[in-house]
Formats: sequence, structure tokens, C-alpha cells
Amino acid sequence: MSTIQQTFKRLAGEGRKALIPFITAGDPAPEMTLPLMQALVAGGADIIELGVPFSDPMADGPTIQRASERALAAGMSTRKVLEMVRAFRATGDQTPIVLMGYANPIEAMGLEAFAKAASEAGVDGVLVVDYPPEECVTFAEVCRAAGLDPVFLLAPTSTEQRFADVAAVGSGYIYYVSLKGVTGSATLDLDEVARRIPVIREKVGMPVGVGFGIRDAATAARIASLADAVVIGSRIIEEIEQSSREEAPAKVTAFLRGIRTAMDNAGER
Repeated sequence: MSTIQQTFKRLAGEGRKALIPFITAGDPAPEMTLPLMQALVAGGADIIELGVPFSDPMADGPTIQRASERALAAGMSTRKVLEMVRAFRATGDQTPIVLMGYANPIEAMGLEAFAKAASEAGVDGVLVVDYPPEECVTFAEVCRAAGLDPVFLLAPTSTEQRFADVAAVGSGYIYYVSLKGVTGSATLDLDEVARRIPVIREKVGMPVGVGFGIRDAATAARIASLADAVVIGSRIIEEIEQSSREEAPAKVTAFLRGIRTAMDNAGER
């Protein structure tokens, strides 16, 4: 059982749902990534999604696009992201880390070389936005051979065939994109999410995390009552943008604690 799978099993036994925050590695500056990752853990993160900056993040809205631009301007690369994961592990923290990004940087590095380097750095899973599951048998095999969970996306428009494809190659959890659009772009249709989650669980047989439109504690609590995990990205990046570098870690921790409390209270009702 992988570290991510163990995390979901432990949380299920505690009657709690996973909180999965996202930040972009290297944003707002490379030296800020480690303290921000630690701030996420202090705020209640169960798994961290760490974005690998990319020049054309087509699934991301303006907020995360800006984060990628800042990180790339600061000289970030895939190997430097892995160095940050290694530094995080050197502190002794074992919170699972999922790298979230796009295919081009992985292809440039070479799939097997990337998987080996990611595993050695302390990465637990990989979510590649533009890798279609029906073409990812080799990717999934290489990831699992290196001890990494290949995580895939499902969307409101996903077909029965896509469910089957993801079930065949994915592991760890499913990231359900809860709206039709880019990250942070619209208001969630919570009734639609409520209808879709049971179907995904039945067809795919993995924990389901919901993201792409969660901006406040009330919405997080509602999602926590429906799904296995709440994923928050753009709203955290905004918190970082609106804070000084000195204040950003504390602000991120405080914001996430509010989300964590709301999620836990939702589980008690």
C-alpha cells in the first residue's frame, strides 16, 4: 500500500476527509517554497500537490498561470522542484507529495529518469494534466515501479470509457475537476458534484478528491460531506499574492486552518 493509499485509509478510519492544498514550486520565490510547504502542513494538509511550473499551463486559470510565470522567471526547473521536495523530506516531514504539472518537462527529462529522480527525492505521486489515461499504460507502469502513484483527472464531461481507462491505470486517488473550465474560473454546481461522486467511486474504486472551484470554508465543508478529499489551489495562491513574503506562510496556515476546521465539523454532522 502506497503512502497516499495509507493516508486515505487512516483518514477513513478517523472519519475525516483529506485536505489537499496546491502551491506552485518556486512561487513567489524559490526560497519561499519550503516554508510555504511547512505552512500547509501546519494548516492541516494531509497531502500536498506541488505544481511544476510550465510555460503553457492550459488547464489553469490566471492565478496559477501567474504563479508559473513568477516561478519560471526565478529560474525554476523540474530538477529544482525535486530539490525542494528533497529539502522538505530532510526536515523529517513525511506528508505525501504529488507533483502536478504537464507532459513536456517530463518528456524532456525522460520518463524513467523522471520517475527515478522523483522517487529518490521523496515524491509520492504524479498528476500530469495532459497525459490522457487511455495512452498511459507505460507511464503508469513506470511510476508504480518507482513507488509513485499515477493520479488522473476526471471531469463533468467524462464518459463511461474514460472511467474505465482511469480505473485501469490510476492509483492513489482521483482528482475530479468539478467545473467545466480552468482552475478558479467559476462557481461550483454542488448538486452536480453530489450526483457524480457516487458514480465515480463505483466505477473507478478509488478515493475521489474534488477541486477547481473551492474558495471558502463553507464550500470545502460541503465538498467534504460528499467526497474523500478537498483540493484547493487558486485561493491559496491568491493569499500568497496578497501577502508580503514575511507574512505569507502565517497567512496560508491561518487560511488553511479555517478550511480544515470546517471540513472536520462537516464530518461530525
